[in-house]
Amino acid sequence: MQNQQILADDPFDLFRQWLEEAGTSEVNDPNAMALATTGSDSLPDVRMVLLKDHGPEGFVFFTNSRSSKGLELDANMQAAAVLHWKSLRRQVRFRGTVELVTDEESDAYFASRARQSRIGAWASRQSRPLADRTELEAAVERETARFGEGDVPRPPHWNGYRIRPTYLEFWQDQPYRLHDRLVFSREKPEGAWDKGRLYP
Repeated sequence: MQNQQILADDPFDLFRQWLEEAGTSEVNDPNAMALATTGSDSLPDVRMVLLKDHGPEGFVFFTNSRSSKGLELDANMQAAAVLHWKSLRRQVRFRGTVELVTDEESDAYFASRARQSRIGAWASRQSRPLADRTELEAAVERETARFGEGDVPRPPHWNGYRIRPTYLEFWQDQPYRLHDRLVFSREKPEGAWDKGRLYP
């Protein structure tokens, strides 16, 4: 890998290749990414989330829209993210506008989650103060009893978000910190990509 220049014309195809390689070498969650948002106070906030879909339309993650990140996105539908694969000495970062995925997409992903995770989505008042663990456990028990053996539908406040990138950077470690950085940029999500390189 070292001393090899990153070569690609399609950033989404390159991302797919890199994520597939990370899937064979990362111990846990190769799709984990640090997601940065800003709310009405303009103060950046960052946390780890799981990338659940990707392609030419953008990068998708799911969350409670009443969480801190959900409220920040409601105030400013823009975000940035980075995936770092230590085993490969690579990272990809991107930023752009954000849009909600369709209800059908959100429903389909929610239905694929384990039943207890679906119940947890109803029980958790994500990002709000919690007195102690027993309060959360009681909420889980309450929601478990409410749904019984029936279906656990998606909460109306649980949604998917798609980052539509206008900037994508592929970074690869090289000796002596002379790293390789390939950048794709465009003025708007529907635009054509310009490609270039950055000094390390």
